[in-house]
Amino acid sequence: MPGYSMSDYPTDLRYTKDHIWVRVTGARWRVGLTSFFAAQLSDVVFVKLPETGKAFATGDAFGLVESVKTVQDLFMPASGTTVALNEDVCDEPELVNTDPYGDGWFVEITPRDASELNSLMDARAYEAYVKSEE
Repeated sequence: MPGYSMSDYPTDLRYTKDHIWVRVTGARWRVGLTSFFAAQLSDVVFVKLPETGKAFATGDAFGLVESVKTVQDLFMPASGTTVALNEDVCDEPELVNTDPYGDGWFVEITPRDASELNSLMDARAYEAYVKSEE
């Protein structure tokens, strides 16, 4: 989407090419969908998340979002186990659009290997990636 700038991508997060963000909160990583991709999806109308305690490998589909345009799988940014779910986003899927970096998060995981964070993009690299996709 034209007009996106780094102010749209918080610098305290890490990002994947699947438009997933990660916020490290102690031993847990909070996972959500970027504002760029939420805008591309348009109005999100349904979110499906996994159960807590489920283990995933990097790149595994862990849930899905449905919008008025499409259905999109959500891909795990790192290997780990889900330890918390944001049930509010299931009840109010529009949070993905209105507050993607706040109340619109999906899951928290305990990563299997914290060094996987190093393979994720910082805000500057993600912004460049988004621009290259336009």
